Amino acid sequence: MTGEKREHWDEVYRTKSADSVSWYQPTPEPSLRALDELQLPAMASLIDVGGGASSLVNRLVERGWSDLTVLDIAAPALEVAKARLRDEAARIAWVVADVTSWQPDRHYDVWHDRAVFHFLTEPEQRLAYRRALETGTAPGSVVIIATFAPDGPERCSGLPVQRYDAVALTTEFSSTFALQRDWREEHTTPGGGRQSFQWCVFRRR
Repeated sequence: MTGEKREHWDEVYRTKSADSVSWYQPTPEPSLRALDELQLPAMASLIDVGGGASSLVNRLVERGWSDLTVLDIAAPALEVAKARLRDEAARIAWVVADVTSWQPDRHYDVWHDRAVFHFLTEPEQRLAYRRALETGTAPGSVVIIATFAPDGPERCSGLPVQRYDAVALTTEFSSTFALQRDWREEHTTPGGGRQSFQWCVFRRR
């Protein structure tokens, strides 16, 4: 299954430019606002799960963050981000992996996931994700996660998704993580479409 998923996402980034996919953001404003509100120091460690070609890593480097990891199943997506960072790319830990079969070898202060979790439509996939999340975090770690909201798209990039409101998303993580804040975002795609996202910030107990 991981091989099939990797082939799917590799093909997406081979055939589309990074700024034409529906989830593209010129600037990752919701993520940056969440980090600003948490008042985290720049020496905090952060992993961007499914970060791909996102510019979040660029913005964090500009802000002085020095302990950054970007994980994505699609190597071509990470290559886009590396090329954009140029020499700064050497300062980042790049991980090509399916998060549901990945075993973190360290703890992160911040686990950031914009639009990976909603692709996990099977209970066993979500269980595997939570195992990776719990292995990769410690008490006090923060989780920032965004999925499609109940009125968001039913599919993305040709794949079905699981949509969530704050209550449903909290239920997925409540055994280990406490909800700190939640909000909705209306994302505008490069094509001018609108997508409703649900954001939640959790802290590990």
